[in-house]
Amino acid sequence: MSIRAALCFLAISLLAGCAGYDAAGRVPVDAQLVDVERTMGIPSIRWREADGGETLVYPFGPMGYHTFFVRGDAQGRFVSRENVLTMKHFARIQAGMTQEDVVRTIGPPVQPWTIYFKARDELVWEWRYCDDWNEPARFNVLFDGTSLRVRSTLSATERSRAVFGGGGMRMWCGH
Repeated sequence: MSIRAALCFLAISLLAGCAGYDAAGRVPVDAQLVDVERTMGIPSIRWREADGGETLVYPFGPMGYHTFFVRGDAQGRFVSRENVLTMKHFARIQAGMTQEDVVRTIGPPVQPWTIYFKARDELVWEWRYCDDWNEPARFNVLFDGTSLRVRSTLSATERSRAVFGGGGMRMWCGH
């Protein structure tokens, strides 16, 4: 095989791997949560639900666009998985919510992008996601620095913020 053919094959393989990665999608419907952990790894967070079930949280950041919530029932059976970094889930974030409420709605923020603004007594958490128009965007939750309750939220494309030197150039998510 020529070097050129090998490089073409490698490039196609890498693109196919990136385009198709969704480890949660390879979990059989009749799987147990232990099977999910075997496939996806140890979750970053897990908690028990009121019905005895469990939620496992898999953030694919900071540069990824997804945080999967994998849910299991009280018997440890896989029930569902869902990407929670969507406008539908962001709309659930309301003023007065606690930090725990936010994490249980959209998962943990990207820690290096968490910042405290002393002059405003405000703590800001940030997530990267793919917006409804397939553009990379950022979602922020602004907390009162004293009460640590949500004040407000903010969403903007990376293009509008000139993140990563993109300036006015439109970028697209690589689902």
